[in-house]
Amino acid sequence: MKGTPEFPQCGFSRATIQILGQQGVDPEKFAAYNVLEDPELRQGIKEYSEWPTIPQLYVNNEFVGGCDIITSMSQSGELAQLLEESDALVPEEE
Repeated sequence: MKGTPEFPQCGFSRATIQILGQQGVDPEKFAAYNVLEDPELRQGIKEYSEWPTIPQLYVNNEFVGGCDIITSMSQSGELAQLLEESDALVPEEE
């Protein structure tokens, strides 16, 4: 992402972090990397995923998509299902 989860530095990174928060992603199971601090990572991640934009979401080391895909998946319910199946959510209290 551009920036950090606490201080996103672009609207797409901010939107993606908000969506993940709304979905209930467990911060303990989440890692973010600021590509603005690492030009090599910024270029390399685009080549690796063959996706031209940042942020990029990976779940269990598999590329899911950028902000537009995450937004669409959130609206359709696909993202919630993926995150639940991947055990990426904050556990529900019993």
